[in-house]
Amino acid sequence: MYPSYTNPYHLKQETLSQVGPWVQYGLNEAQKTSVPHAMMEIAAIAYLMGKGYDPRMAHQIVESWEVNEMF
Repeated sequence: MYPSYTNPYHLKQETLSQVGPWVQYGLNEAQKTSVPHAMMEIAAIAYLMGKGYDPRMAHQIVESWEVNEMF
């Protein structure tokens, strides 16, 4: 079902390096909007990244769904 990885440390580092900037973005976004809004936005971006979208494209897509800072 899931691919087997022989180096869990590498997987951990790769994962955290990919999501880290988006976590920081979400923390900043939460100060301007709300924590639930920021979490929804970052979760949607991460989901699209997992589906294979480029991170910047995923961000643009999710931003396009917002109207007056609401989904």
